[in-house]
This record gives sequence, C-alpha cells and structure tokens, in this order.
Amino acid sequence: MAIQMQILAAPPTRTPVTPPEQNLGRTYQKTSEQTLTITHSHTTAKVMHPATAKWYDRRDFVFIEFLVEDSKDVKVNFEKSKFGFSCLSGTDNMKHSNEIDLFDSIDQDGSKHKRTDRSILCCLRKAEAGKSWPRLTKDKAKLNWLSVDFNNWKDWENDSDEELANYDRFSEMMSNMGGEDDLPDLDGADDESADSDDEKMPDLE
Repeated sequence: MAIQMQILAAPPTRTPVTPPEQNLGRTYQKTSEQTLTITHSHTTAKVMHPATAKWYDRRDFVFIEFLVEDSKDVKVNFEKSKFGFSCLSGTDNMKHSNEIDLFDSIDQDGSKHKRTDRSILCCLRKAEAGKSWPRLTKDKAKLNWLSVDFNNWKDWENDSDEELANYDRFSEMMSNMGGEDDLPDLDGADDESADSDDEKMPDLE
C-alpha cells in the first residue's frame, strides 16, 4: 500500500516594513514580486542671504547702498515706515533679501533707486525734510550686514546758507527725476569734507 505524503511548503518569508515614523526621509514601495524598494528623498532649500549695505544721512534723503556686483532681478519696495530689497547675484543666482523697519517715515513716491554693475543705490526721501536720522533702523538693533558710510557722512545741520542752497537745487533735481535710470551722479553733490574733525558721528547701535 503506497503511502502518499503531502509536503506543505513553508510560507514565504516577508521582509518586515518599518513604520515610516521610524525611518524619516525614506519612502517604501511594494512591487508585484513582493520585494521592498527604498527611495531616499533629498530636499534642497535655497538659503537667502542679506546683502551687505552701508548708509548715510542727508537733509532731505537717506541713502542706502547695497554692495552687490552684477545683480539682476532687483526689487525695491518703499513703504511709509519700512523698506525692502531683494536681488540675485553670481552665476549660481544667490538670493539676497533685506528688510528694514525705518527710523522715521519716508515719501514713497519721492524715493528712487539706481542699479550699477557694482552696487544698488537707494535714495529714500524723508517725509519730514530737515530732520536728522541718528540711525537707519527703528530700534537700536545691530544688523551685521549694515554699516555707516563714513566717507559720505556729514554734519549737514551746520551747513552754510550757500551749501543749503546747493542742496536745495540737488533735491529739486531729484524730485524731477523719473525711474531708476534717471538718478543723477551723486559724487560731489554735497561738496562734503569727509575728513572734517567736527562732523557728528551717527548712532552705531
């Protein structure tokens, strides 16, 4: 009498799937052959860097120069008490972005900017002409990307009548300018003496 034996095949071994919360950054996917594939996901975030800038005060304007060479996609936002700047630079299109809560109010329509291959100069017209700005920012906060332009800083409050008249003509010329390409050459506009010993230094905080 033949004895028939039935051999039961052992069930296939399955690779345990680790819960997603224990394997961050991995995606699990089952194929039709019951094998496990793992895909690593890499997320690359583009970091924005504030542009290095320097500033100085004048009777009717505040000047901010952003030291970015070969800039492109320049965007400048003038608000009553806030100022924003952004651009791209370099072959890798590094993103620069700066925002400032201003010391005092500005005239948005009378404020302009001019781009060159070496920098972007922003001219912020004061809402209250003749009022000195001891600092650029609303709060006494030290911004590591911002410094005072001592080469152009001047104690304009002690200007003579002739110097004030010259600056009045300059201010009128600025007011009549159109877009960013119409800004005049500011070199020598004020005939300042950068080495004067009696100049009042700005608040560095």
